[in-house]
Amino acid sequence: MKICLISTYELGHQPYGIAAPARWLADEGAEVRAVDLAVDCLDEDAVRGAGLIAIHLPMHTATRLAAAALPKVRALNPHAHLAFYGLYASVNEGYLRELGGDTVVAGEVEGALVELYRRLTGADASHKPDAEAAVRMDKQRYRVPRRTELPDLDRYAKLIMGDGEERTVAYTEATRGCKHLCRHCPVVPVYQGRFFAVPREVVMADVRGQIAAGAQHVTFGDPDFFNGPGHAMKLAEAFHAEFPDVTYDATIKVEHLKAHADKLDDLRRTGCLFVTTAVEEVDDVVLDKLEKGHTRQDFVEVVQAARDAGLTLSPTFIPFHPWSTPEGFLDLLRTLGAQDLVENVGPIQLSIRLLIPQGSRILELDDTDRWMDGFDPEKLTYRWSAIDPRADALQERVRDAVQQGDQEDASRRAVFQRIWEIAHDACGLEAPALPAAGADSGPVPAMSEPWYCCAEPSEDQLAKV
Repeated sequence: MKICLISTYELGHQPYGIAAPARWLADEGAEVRAVDLAVDCLDEDAVRGAGLIAIHLPMHTATRLAAAALPKVRALNPHAHLAFYGLYASVNEGYLRELGGDTVVAGEVEGALVELYRRLTGADASHKPDAEAAVRMDKQRYRVPRRTELPDLDRYAKLIMGDGEERTVAYTEATRGCKHLCRHCPVVPVYQGRFFAVPREVVMADVRGQIAAGAQHVTFGDPDFFNGPGHAMKLAEAFHAEFPDVTYDATIKVEHLKAHADKLDDLRRTGCLFVTTAVEEVDDVVLDKLEKGHTRQDFVEVVQAARDAGLTLSPTFIPFHPWSTPEGFLDLLRTLGAQDLVENVGPIQLSIRLLIPQGSRILELDDTDRWMDGFDPEKLTYRWSAIDPRADALQERVRDAVQQGDQEDASRRAVFQRIWEIAHDACGLEAPALPAAGADSGPVPAMSEPWYCCAEPSEDQLAKV
């Protein structure tokens, strides 16, 4: 049987969510074709010839884009078995069934897709009680992802160095899932506090193949690289020993950066250029609501610890949420200025609005009646308005400033300056000069595709599919 695996969007990197199951399915003898709609048009021949079409849904954006692409997919092949898999599959199961999904599965999906393939080909007719479970947590023997069907790495997002140099980027994962239960995180409804370590030899083989294909930098895309700090550092040491001239980045919680501050020097020494850390807010009340596991002061201490280690931080935020106020947003900007982080924050991070999908632990909060207004089945998120209506108006102005900055290719500092002025105006204040940049401040390494997973797809993205 021919299988068509489809990705719509994976944050600008070559889709691991296609490469991992492609290996398992090819090992079963399936003829696998891969389509990445983030960089290519729909391969009509691959869709027409497939007995199984499986669409990867790792995030909200990808799910919306998949729904937009589905009518064309079904018109080309109305009879193939249609599967949806990934983090956003199980939480949207009802919706995906209405779209015609025959199989919906999240979590550790590779084994489940192999079982599905065997059933469809008649190779395994035995009944498995949990075969159709929407979430699978089977402990798997991970395999080296198969990337031969995917577009070349140089077609994806690049790492832009501070001097303007571009580097081709590989992507892999050293762990899956997360042991934390942050209320807003899309990993939590699926993994429920569990994580699995990918064997070091499997990760290294995946990295080795991508470096041979031209990668000069590696993104370790785990939800948290330090869920297993011992595993992470052994991998970092092995990586650096084999590829001393190749750099990497990783995502690590503020809580873990503080608890393992003694490892920051080792991260930098082994080639870590920057660490993405989901700060989300600097208001301790909101951080407590989100159950982030850190405080404002923890963040400030981690900034200093990373600076002492020569390690660049790339903080991410959800500055607009039901409890936002213009004064709180201005406090965030002042904090970033005081900590000399203006260059470290992608402008898009200052305009992000909280998305609340089905299954989110945000729904457990006891004040939802103050700000929630039902579920939007088209946008796949709960509607909400800030308790302080000035915050929603401010978010629109900030969003427009970020979009204008993108169109003008403005620097991060220039866009921050505009947002700085907008925030002061929203608070009825005259904007003072931005805090002066530090002596060593300047453009920092950053991906050409901004890092964010919980945002509405753009009109351009929807039009392309």
